[in-house]
Amino acid sequence: MITSKQRAYLRKLANPLVAVYQIGKDGLTENVVKQISDALEARELIKIHLLESSFLDARETVNELARLTRSEPVQAIGSKIVLYRESRNKKQIELPKK
Repeated sequence: MITSKQRAYLRKLANPLVAVYQIGKDGLTENVVKQISDALEARELIKIHLLESSFLDARETVNELARLTRSEPVQAIGSKIVLYRESRNKKQIELPKK
């Protein structure tokens, strides 16, 4: 579990990021969840764009993806969501101390 200070730090880092995935009308398929999990391992912090055709709510989707990928929800604003998971092999982001 990350603290609010750490979450604010991650939001700052995520601001300039481009969305690496788009979720469309098929929603959260097993393949999409696996790709997002792989991206989290490689990058630690990712931004995802929910297309209008997906009919998904950003808050519900960020929580569901966090559960499925064992990551931390950082932000859900409009149609963009941000997830964080510390990489096992390629640690790049140093979070502020708790």
